[in-house]
Amino acid sequence: MNIEVNRINIGICGNPEEYTKQTNEIFMHQLKEIVQKIASNIENRPVILLAGPSGSGKTTTAFMIAKLLDELGCGCHTISMDNYFKSLTEEEKELAAQGRVDLESPDRIDKELLNAQIEDIENCRPVNVPKYDFAQSARSEETIPFERKHGDVVIFEGIHALNPDVITVPDSKLCKLYVSVRTRITKEGLVLNPAKIRLMRRMIRDRNFRKRSIEETMSMFHSVEAGENKYIMPYKMRSDYDIDTFMAYEMSVYRYNLLDDLRLMEDNSELSDVMEILSALAPLDNELVPKNSLIREFIGKGEFKY
Repeated sequence: MNIEVNRINIGICGNPEEYTKQTNEIFMHQLKEIVQKIASNIENRPVILLAGPSGSGKTTTAFMIAKLLDELGCGCHTISMDNYFKSLTEEEKELAAQGRVDLESPDRIDKELLNAQIEDIENCRPVNVPKYDFAQSARSEETIPFERKHGDVVIFEGIHALNPDVITVPDSKLCKLYVSVRTRITKEGLVLNPAKIRLMRRMIRDRNFRKRSIEETMSMFHSVEAGENKYIMPYKMRSDYDIDTFMAYEMSVYRYNLLDDLRLMEDNSELSDVMEILSALAPLDNELVPKNSLIREFIGKGEFKY
């Protein structure tokens, strides 16, 4: 799907509150249709696998689906697959600091434990979900006791959730979702790739919440994309449902949050398309973004806690 800059500007400059509200309602309608199908098949598929590339809005989408299921009377729980990372040895930590360890490799996942716990959760057997300490690059000694009740749904969210080499539980027992930005923004023949939209999301999130400069996020762009092309994209066709997380007003928010900083990086030719699109868009203040918007995951002050 493509959307023209002029079309966005008409919405932003006309009635921004109504435009953002309608955009959110369209997204929620997409989710509600999927949730209805999930709810109708809980008996056979109580575990949901949710995958997507960095900046796709996986976490918020998982929270939204859980909330919708709760509203239907189906208890829902979310578990991050990051908690199943293996601890790094001291030698691996040194190599990682030198950029010589592939931190996004599926080999980092404790597959045996993950699949055993998925099976146990499906069968309502108690498990102790691990916790991963990213500051220490090691699994914490603390675990989270959990036992699924009959009729409840559990969402496992992570970049490797659709990789059959990671998840060996039969597909017949699972519901699989793929989440990403699928819409392209166009302006007089220029087409902005969705990867650049996810990049802007990461730039804002990393600057606001991860103490990482925009330049640092940009410097990681190619390695992140390479990891996605290697570990995520090949398996997206295995999903039962695809979710486009693009919000029609989000680029106007990024103009408000990013454009001045990006102008300091005008010598970076890879951002020329981003700069041209942002410059052509009407800005939208963060305060006009609904609290339940998916892009609050990146700009902050939303209704979900991360």
